[in-house]
Amino acid sequence: MKTCIVIGAGNFSMSHIALEENDFCIAVDGGYAYCKLLGIEPDLIVGDMDSLPKEQQKEIDDISEKEPGRVVRLCPEKDDTDTLAALRIGMGKGYKNYRLYGALGGRMDHTIANIQCLCYLKNNGAEGIILEKGLSITVIKEEKVSFESRGKGYLSLFSLGERAEGVTITGMKYPLNKALLTNDYPIGISNEFIGEESTVEVKKGMLLAIHSQES
Repeated sequence: MKTCIVIGAGNFSMSHIALEENDFCIAVDGGYAYCKLLGIEPDLIVGDMDSLPKEQQKEIDDISEKEPGRVVRLCPEKDDTDTLAALRIGMGKGYKNYRLYGALGGRMDHTIANIQCLCYLKNNGAEGIILEKGLSITVIKEEKVSFESRGKGYLSLFSLGERAEGVTITGMKYPLNKALLTNDYPIGISNEFIGEESTVEVKKGMLLAIHSQES
């Protein structure tokens, strides 16, 4: 499946990002600096460019002059975050699969906003995952998902609404059977992979799934 790669300006510890031939890469504001470090030429640069040093802002000015279609400048006073604006562009181009890098850390409000962007994707028929070294974050909504037997580390599940009903977990240290998870009791934290194929299912509602390979 063709993937839209979104590289933001948050914490970034990846030394390599795998890009397939048909993938579409969007650098979001300061994410352009990470693209430079990795030798990635983004297909599109989106943002108000307020988190870039002046020399890189000049580079983007030059790109915009030579290839105006590669740069989308946003007004700093706007409703959409830079990341959400980038996702809307990707959705408009027909992409349904998203990998987000540099979407965590820094300001806590930015991290929460990017998690909400995962909900935006899920609610609009797309799949998104936030990736950082040893960590992945995604959303599960009224579906059943599987994890391979070689999975390691911890899986934490949180209700993204008041209630997530019919939550069933199999193949992990702490199984559940048609349980109720609420947003005021973090019972789903720190489950453990045990070398078996495992599944998570939610019948009604939405779960935030955080897979950490570190203790």
